[in-house]
Amino acid sequence: MKAETVKLDSHSFEYIECPRDAMQGIKAIIPTEVKVSYLSKLLELGFDVLDCGSFVNPESIPQMADTAEVIQAISAIECNTKLLVIIANERGALRAAAYPKIAYLGFPFSISETFQRRNTNASREEAYRRLAKIQDIATASGKEVVAYLSMAFGNPYNDPYSMEEIIEWGMRISALGIRTISLSDTIGSATAEQIATIFKMISEKLPHLHIGVHLHAKPNEWLEKVHAAAANGCKRFDGALGGFGGCPMAKDELVGNIPTEKVLPYLMEHFHNNKVSINKIDKAQGWALSAYNGFQ
Repeated sequence: MKAETVKLDSHSFEYIECPRDAMQGIKAIIPTEVKVSYLSKLLELGFDVLDCGSFVNPESIPQMADTAEVIQAISAIECNTKLLVIIANERGALRAAAYPKIAYLGFPFSISETFQRRNTNASREEAYRRLAKIQDIATASGKEVVAYLSMAFGNPYNDPYSMEEIIEWGMRISALGIRTISLSDTIGSATAEQIATIFKMISEKLPHLHIGVHLHAKPNEWLEKVHAAAANGCKRFDGALGGFGGCPMAKDELVGNIPTEKVLPYLMEHFHNNKVSINKIDKAQGWALSAYNGFQ
């Protein structure tokens, strides 16, 4: 599908900048003060949400072991950007709930049984029970859960996969009271046609949910993927400056996030978002390169 062949209807969109996803794939540990400095600058730009850390086992994701210190430092900054962290169990949810500035708890729920076990050391049914408890914690602490449907566009493990499974798990997650689901192209394998079909289908079947996309893509593939989601009504997009990132639990070769410095101007051209300072995006790309330089 060519990006120019589908007319886009104007609407507002929400943009989630994901330095957490960008950093977690970098093996050399980035100093806490560098992270704090970088994230502090990002908060100046007015992103709707900043995916800024994770409360998970530090042995699994060593780069995120200092999330508590980072959150503590950036919580003093006055801004309208909401903070999101990734958690994998109730313990992580309770830790995140202790920080007033954290608004969202992101939980990776995989369509692939194999990846669920690799990513959270739990079966899908076990992960679902965890998610129910996490939703209770979030509700009690005034926070919201974002459920990421990992491997939403297929998996490399030969696990069963179908669009019916996506709908089934979407319905079960919705039944917990969760209202935001993000379809994740975890390994960057989705085609534009697939994104369009799945997004349209799940939006029609679950119209009461706020459905977004967390796409990974090679440098020359971001436009067709973003356009496919946007042309089918997507209003929530995740990305990372410089296109850094990828899930280190998925496979050895990481496919980066969609690049904010390219995606955001494209979205702003077609839609509207009154919060993000688009004129600072080029400068922000330099901030990312500076923050990650020497650690890749």
